[in-house]
Amino acid sequence: MSLAQFKNRNVGSQSYVTLDVGKPPQGGWCKFKQVAKRTFKGELFVGLWVVFRNMLQALFKNDMHTVKYPLEKMPISPRYRAIHDMLRLLESGNYRCIGCGLCEKICISNCIAMDTRYDEEQRKEVSEYTINFGRCIFCGYCAEVCPELAIVHGPRYENASEQRAGFSFFEDMLTPIDKLNLQQEYDGFGAISPNADENIKKTPLAY
Repeated sequence: MSLAQFKNRNVGSQSYVTLDVGKPPQGGWCKFKQVAKRTFKGELFVGLWVVFRNMLQALFKNDMHTVKYPLEKMPISPRYRAIHDMLRLLESGNYRCIGCGLCEKICISNCIAMDTRYDEEQRKEVSEYTINFGRCIFCGYCAEVCPELAIVHGPRYENASEQRAGFSFFEDMLTPIDKLNLQQEYDGFGAISPNADENIKKTPLAY
């Protein structure tokens, strides 16, 4: 369509077709018959039969199409970005976090707060570490930037709370010492892939 034809759009010259929709119902009885005719059609009973058939299959044949949550849960990927976990060293049981603060600096939602101190052996340890799950967007940057693989994303995705801001402390995310044998070495988002050693390339030397 050219610009002249677009500007000269005469509605009267168009050939429109008027549909015969019938006359509107007159009176209450006519309106009732129209509503009943449009409501009780064959498609309604077909839909009711499908629902009733699936209900009988679920009750007597145990043919369920849904998951009985929380008794049943769908399997998730081991690299799923859920609630954070703090891992320990398998040899000594000490936590891997060295208090570098990279996770706090890279957090784009500003939900990680940490404080460090030096112990009796002049080793830096974490005195306070909190994550505000009310602001966390579970981007996984903290797990990617951690040099010690101390913080990863675990499989716990149920973080519903009665309060708007749900905080998680360092002790809550840390692996219990009695369950250290159940801790997987590289689990969660931010872990090293199985073929990481094959992808390492030697740094070219200047001489």
